[in-house]
Amino acid sequence: MSAKGKVVVVTGASSGIGRATALRFARKGARVVLASRREEALNEVAELCQTIGADALVVPTDVSDEAAVNALAAAALNRFGRIDVWVNCAGISVFAPLLTVPLADFRRVLDVNVMGYVYGTRAALAPMIEQGSGDIVNVASVIGEVSQPYSSSYAMSKAAVRALGASLRQELDLDGHKNIHVSTVLPATVDTPFFRHAANYTGREVRALPPVYAADEVARAIVAASDKPVAEVVVGKTGSALVHQHRRSPLVVEKQMAKLTNAVMLPKKTATFDTTGNLYTPPPTDDAAVVGGWDGKSRSTFRRLVGGTLAVGGVLFTVASLVRPRSK
Repeated sequence: MSAKGKVVVVTGASSGIGRATALRFARKGARVVLASRREEALNEVAELCQTIGADALVVPTDVSDEAAVNALAAAALNRFGRIDVWVNCAGISVFAPLLTVPLADFRRVLDVNVMGYVYGTRAALAPMIEQGSGDIVNVASVIGEVSQPYSSSYAMSKAAVRALGASLRQELDLDGHKNIHVSTVLPATVDTPFFRHAANYTGREVRALPPVYAADEVARAIVAASDKPVAEVVVGKTGSALVHQHRRSPLVVEKQMAKLTNAVMLPKKTATFDTTGNLYTPPPTDDAAVVGGWDGKSRSTFRRLVGGTLAVGGVLFTVASLVRPRSK
């Protein structure tokens, strides 16, 4: 892939998918601009990138702040003179029933996951139009297609990201910007610290819904989309099957997703307290890893549940047939 020498801005680069993406671009020879709220964690990523041999710039940024995002773009331009790829990856979530979720927390998710992407996209577009080329890659989620209970703000935000990409692709085409592309990546469940960082008002422990995919699989798809743009790409065979089946039988798949979420993602174990997670304050630097400790843990459980008592109308038997246990 032709990432060598490109200037790549990655938001949410301190952990999870963003961190994996920055490192993968660095290994491909790109010059990376790292953005998130955690400066110390970003410095760690920058050191890793420099060890690989890539040039890295750290710009602490809260993407819900338009001025901060514009300053991020300005810093990238001041250092490297151009922006070739902009990856909108920063994201947060809150788990709670719609009627009890604090509205300030609901709004905060939309500010980061939707407006943060809008600010990033606008900041990237101006230099890309001036230079005549560029790629914007937005990280959405399969949940933007197949929603979950107790995640309404997150599901809304990821559906909005898909709509943003579709609308902007049309505008760019109408305006004749043939060399500026917008791709949307929809991961299934990914092994990152996301689940323990999320706000939670359910009174129940949040677990990753298996099967769980490695963050580097998503990073690989992001790098590929920056080289050969696609409108949308789902990462994970199970996610692809869910999207396909949902478009055929939405109500059946939604009922199945509700049961799986209730039984597997939010088990009966009681959480010790409500928490705002990382909505307003970033997690500690010592929890800024790529992985979250979920990978390969519960695939056999998922197969049993989907193929057995939780199967509805046979829809997710198709999904179960695609799940293969994977060692760490």
